[in-house]
Amino acid sequence: MDYKCSSPFEFTLPTKIVYGSGVLRQLPEEIRLAGGTRVLVITDPGLVKAGICSRVTDLLDDAGLTYTIFDQIEANPKDVNVEAGARAAREIDADCLLAVGGGSPIDCAKAIGVLLAHDAEYIKPYEGKTAATLQGPPLITVPTTSGTGSEITFSSVITDTKNGYKMTIKSPYTAATTAVCDPELTLSVPPMVTATTGVDALTHSIEGFTAVNSEPIGDAAALYSIELIAQNLVKAVEDGSNLEARSNMLMASMLGGISFSHSDVASVHCIAEALGSLYDLPHGTCNAIFLPYVMEYNMDFCAERYARVATAMGLTWETEDEGAGKAVAFVKQLTKDVHLPTFASLDPDPADFPRLAEMAYNNGSNEDNPRPMTIRDYEILLDIVYKDGAGE
Repeated sequence: MDYKCSSPFEFTLPTKIVYGSGVLRQLPEEIRLAGGTRVLVITDPGLVKAGICSRVTDLLDDAGLTYTIFDQIEANPKDVNVEAGARAAREIDADCLLAVGGGSPIDCAKAIGVLLAHDAEYIKPYEGKTAATLQGPPLITVPTTSGTGSEITFSSVITDTKNGYKMTIKSPYTAATTAVCDPELTLSVPPMVTATTGVDALTHSIEGFTAVNSEPIGDAAALYSIELIAQNLVKAVEDGSNLEARSNMLMASMLGGISFSHSDVASVHCIAEALGSLYDLPHGTCNAIFLPYVMEYNMDFCAERYARVATAMGLTWETEDEGAGKAVAFVKQLTKDVHLPTFASLDPDPADFPRLAEMAYNNGSNEDNPRPMTIRDYEILLDIVYKDGAGE
């Protein structure tokens, strides 16, 4: 796979990005610029308990802005969370949504906006790339982790509780109006969350760069993201107070979001979303565990691209196959250096692997993996990763 700059593509980034240490203090002004007067703050209970949410609401109080907190967001946001959030927004006649947190509150906020825009009660009819066709109220995103890039993407992944799988709502109409990205908010993120979200960001960049439908602008963002992660993730895990490393990781996460939202993700995400659907496991953790294994499985189908990934990681090579191998080895070592858990330690049931494989195969992103994947391929991968983690 090589660059095809003569091939047609579209690139849309409707979100204004406000980035840098201390920019959180600009939040009230950004809300006013967006026309917000009655704000629904969408977050999760953990951030409320940790005091992160109060850092935001204190600014709103000082600015005299009216707001209500909605914190009924689960780690893998569900359709019922979205629908409850839309009801909460309607109760206060909210004219602005403010999402504070990682991918879960932000994805939920995007889906809430879809329901408000379409005056709808249920989110299921808006699954896919064409169903959401109306602009919702202004959405301001404030990321508190460096992983999902959801603050600037225009997709939302929500669990369909009736059918037991993760569905995607993708439309430029879901994109945030403004993303206020302050790395100081990530300083308190624990080491393991830093590790899993950091490798999640790396997954977005590598899959975005190697997806079948990748394009040049997203590719450029992906390669810079990979470079930043290679240089800074271990530092951020080992010393959470390192503001430079935290800043670089937040930028890498955002760049990864730009990359995959303009191409696609691939088989790592197909597996991770299946695991999240069946076991409610953390999405970033699943992505992080499976990334090196899927890369190794794909290697013969995208050696040229993986070699470019190796260069972004600071590695040298003479042949594309050598470069691809070095990229895979780097990711494997990185997962050890940041002490990721094993798949087996998450206690999956091998009897579920055929079902998980079928779910992964049916994922809409399966077709964009550089290696064509069958249900049997996914079963093999699940078995390999499980046995490796179990020491078999």
